This record gives sequence, C-alpha cells and structure tokens, in this order.
Amino acid sequence: MPDLPITGWHAHIYYDPAATKEVAAALREGIAQHFPAAVLGRWHDVKVGPHPQAMYQVAFPPELFPTLVPYVALNRAGLAVLVHPETGRQKADHLHHALWMGEVLPLDASALPD
Repeated sequence: MPDLPITGWHAHIYYDPAATKEVAAALREGIAQHFPAAVLGRWHDVKVGPHPQAMYQVAFPPELFPTLVPYVALNRAGLAVLVHPETGRQKADHLHHALWMGEVLPLDASALPD
C-alpha cells in the first residue's frame, strides 16, 4: 500500500483517575497555554475504544509536531503517552506507526477498524 499523507497527529495522555489525574491536568493546562491550535479532547476516566486505561486525547496539526511532542516529552511527569499519526488507517496508525513515551500499554486492536 502506498504511503498516505499525515493529515494530523493525536497524543493520548494516560492517567489513573485516583492517583495521577492532577498530573494529567497540569500537562493539559500547559498544552492549552502553549499550543492554542491543539484540540483537547474530553476526559475519559474509564477505558474507551482501544485504550486500556483512562486518558484524554490531544489532536494537533503536523506543523506542531516539532514543538508539541518535545513539550509533552519534557512535561509528562511519568505519565504514559501514545503519539500517532492520522493517515486514515486507524489500526496501522495506533499499532504500527505509533510513538510511545514511558510505559507501552497494550491496546485492544479489535476496537480499531482496518
């Protein structure tokens, strides 16, 4: 299959609602302050889709990658983070083209369309 263009990126910030939600909130506030073009998704305090634990998503355009991803790397305070491209192939984007910061969490591939 030919390479598809990357139309955007998602960062999934994982947290424990009982132990690290405040840490995740501080990171979220920093992203909002420094990257107004990023779109902050809803808080999910339970598993959703392929994600094995609580998380929120940050959607951002390709031009923010060189600054937003390093910001997250330096400010994630131990949280696990999945960063993946948006090419229109959700399964490949989440499972094969993803970058992890911190712990690599097992995703539920059955929840992703090909």
